[in-house]
Amino acid sequence: MADKADLDFTYTTIDKIFRLSMGETADYSGAKYDGDFSMSLEEAQKEKNRFIADSLNIDGESKVLDMACGWGPFSHFITKERGAISIGLTLSKGQAEACQKNGLNVFVKDCRYVKPEDFGTFDAIACIGGLEHFCSVEEWKEGNQEKVYSDFFRTLNDLLPKGGRFYMQTMTFSKNMIDFEELDVKAKKGSAAHVMALMVKEFPGSWLPYGPEMVIRNAEPNFRLISQSSGRLDYIETISQWRKKFRKFNLKKYWLYLSLVPKYVIDKEFRHQVAVFKISPNKICFEKEIMDHYRLVFEKI
Repeated sequence: MADKADLDFTYTTIDKIFRLSMGETADYSGAKYDGDFSMSLEEAQKEKNRFIADSLNIDGESKVLDMACGWGPFSHFITKERGAISIGLTLSKGQAEACQKNGLNVFVKDCRYVKPEDFGTFDAIACIGGLEHFCSVEEWKEGNQEKVYSDFFRTLNDLLPKGGRFYMQTMTFSKNMIDFEELDVKAKKGSAAHVMALMVKEFPGSWLPYGPEMVIRNAEPNFRLISQSSGRLDYIETISQWRKKFRKFNLKKYWLYLSLVPKYVIDKEFRHQVAVFKISPNKICFEKEIMDHYRLVFEKI
């Protein structure tokens, strides 16, 4: 899977810029508009967190594990709005330090290998965007993608009681995904080959599941699916709103942009990262239905 160095490359690099653009505990995952694009991004993100908390039956007595917690928006929501106890995990040092500074209980730890002896068991678990990083290209090529997911659900099985719920939000490949051999950063800009190559550059060590069906079948036999919905259109709108916020002028933020110029000159991989921010390849992948995005709620049997 993507290791700590991979996740630091993706998320710690943009930590300060992200927080200056979006806020200290903002979401970096698809919001929930449900077709009402008159909502602000902040309203739609809060609606998503409310939906997750309701789906997991979280209240003031709940102990919740927030896997791949990012900058802690879900942990912040359930502790402030529901009075729950939350433990967050991330592999990004920058994210963890930001969360800790903002009073959240967050640790740098690989959530695939959490055991009951680490933090105990939980009433509910959320993993918002984490599954996208669990399987590497190499593991997929070796035919181990299904094993990666089934092993993860065995980890969840050990952490939850019978009837405990798990929420997963993940990007998946969709009907217009191309063959891996076609991916090429030098392909025509905006083409499937080009944007998918940039996606691999943006998230090194990461390969997506082939549709929600791949996830659902690997949840068996210990989990049953409670609900499933696509957030593809919502994610397109979310990314559009992110782009506006990242580009909005802020003197400190633009000074940080300028400070990255030397890195841009000497680091080819970082130049690919900049290209990602210029064109938002994930937005294009959603628009072309190369990728989809799903919200899945499971319950332990």
